[in-house]
Amino acid sequence: MIPGGARASMAGGNKGDMKMPLNENALRILEARYLKKDDRGRIAETPEEMFRRVARHVAAAEKRFSRDGSGGAWEDRFFRLMASLDFLPNSPTLMNAGRDLGQLSACFVLPVEDSLVSIFEALKNSALIHQSGGGTGFSFSRIRPRNDVVSTTGGEASGPVSFMEIFNQATDVVRQGGTRRGANMAVLRADHPDIEEFITAKRVPGRFVNFNLSVGLNDSFVRAVRENGRVDLVNPRTGKPVRSLEARDLFDLVAACAWEGGEPGVLYLDEINRHNPTPRLGTLESTNPCGEQPLLPYESCNLGSVNLARMTRRRGDGFSMNWERLEEVIFQAVRFLDDVIEVNRYPLPETESMTRGNRKIGLGVMGFAHLLIELGIPYGSAAAVDFAESLMAFVNRKAREASRSLAGERGPFPNFRGSLREREGSPPARHATVTTIAPTGTLSLIAGCSSGIEPLYALSWSRIVAGNIEIGETDPLFLEKMKKEGLLSPEMLKSVQASGCLPHDAEIPLPLRDLFRTAFEIPPEIHVRMQAAFQKHTDNAVSKTVNFPAPATREEVRKAFLLAHDLRCKGITVYRDGSRPGQVLGCGLHRPC
Repeated sequence: MIPGGARASMAGGNKGDMKMPLNENALRILEARYLKKDDRGRIAETPEEMFRRVARHVAAAEKRFSRDGSGGAWEDRFFRLMASLDFLPNSPTLMNAGRDLGQLSACFVLPVEDSLVSIFEALKNSALIHQSGGGTGFSFSRIRPRNDVVSTTGGEASGPVSFMEIFNQATDVVRQGGTRRGANMAVLRADHPDIEEFITAKRVPGRFVNFNLSVGLNDSFVRAVRENGRVDLVNPRTGKPVRSLEARDLFDLVAACAWEGGEPGVLYLDEINRHNPTPRLGTLESTNPCGEQPLLPYESCNLGSVNLARMTRRRGDGFSMNWERLEEVIFQAVRFLDDVIEVNRYPLPETESMTRGNRKIGLGVMGFAHLLIELGIPYGSAAAVDFAESLMAFVNRKAREASRSLAGERGPFPNFRGSLREREGSPPARHATVTTIAPTGTLSLIAGCSSGIEPLYALSWSRIVAGNIEIGETDPLFLEKMKKEGLLSPEMLKSVQASGCLPHDAEIPLPLRDLFRTAFEIPPEIHVRMQAAFQKHTDNAVSKTVNFPAPATREEVRKAFLLAHDLRCKGITVYRDGSRPGQVLGCGLHRPC
């Protein structure tokens, strides 16, 4: 633990230092996972020193570009950007910057070809990436199906799902830098002969615990679902169909398994590749573990998120958007993420080459639900969806302006020629992509805000985070507004802490009740439309869970999948309340509130 005096000074600020708004949960998480430790496992830095360490390491890139070779002012700017909690980079940057490991990216995709050499090379490389703090995505679609011929031995192939078992087990025994468990994304195209085995793989409890699964669908498959047509399953080794089936039956199987336990998700591969910024370098076939970052083989990306809950200004009795401050943070954050590419220590030479060639960054947002509450906009309303679209349009526009400005200083990304940006007639940019919406699970806990673009999962919650630490809280904005309205009775607080949501029989004005509806109380259609609103102005993809109440049907899940395709989402993940053992908390303990 940080000594009491140091702990207090970090939250309250030393003389001459800025005040850092870290709550108790943030301090505990930083102590457990982010702060440097000595050889005996004792904490060896304060939160302020952590942010200083990261700022100093990242700002070292400025010396390479500044005319006088210094760029020293950016260290202080980057420090204040993070220590204010206005912006935080992805976890590997906070953990590893300025330390021996030096690997700062969260997202990687590795190729898996149809040979033992390629498969086990990918396994080795994923272990190195996990050890360094990154997560990996794979498309297993090129591996020949189960029972196919192996010409070199005369035996039978075991298929992609069996090889996934090996990756899963390896991930289980490799601990990421001593701080993060490895995570993977497995993608299999819907036309692979083993697709049914893949879709149902997680029906076995405890299987593939280190993987998220996504089925890759193209437009022709979705069209066949709608028209009640058939699809061919094609052996990737020969390129020939081996059998056909009803597209609707396969699609319904995906929806049924997602209804049962939240997986598999779906990736809409044609939509992803319509926005592939460098199509001449290859096709996008997989994403990082949470699905928000499509990447080419061997490509990596570093992410960061603006804390929207801090992008407001007080106006009368309420708050309004501080667009000027948001623009300032975006420009600083884009520069920060560009510098990360320069100082990063890449785990593989192929990854360094691909990443430096495209210079993809993923600036996103967190605290969106808290922002809506401050602005008085209910998350489940059409007004919230409209606001989300205009907000992300602003973020994406300013991030692209910042990227173009850096291209003027430092040059465009090396693969700009022939890229989608050049074909569109856009001015040279420093980055092939600039925006991504990440889930920000742990980062939002450090920042003390709602996660990503999700609604409040619950008004009061507790859970176990990495390091076996139990944390929890009752949402501070909820407490503040209920106290202000004189509605926070001991009985209500007890009920909220027990169920996670407002009691249905409490006398609360409808506008206030609407403001604090939790994830399972938001209609699934609104979840999908909210994701689509952000996706419309996001270069990469959007991490978002479409929540369903416990009584929801398989058909409702199926409709959400189709709506996501109609609205041009790049993928969809669903979760039905109570469908998995060990759920953190559900509104009303899986009963409607």
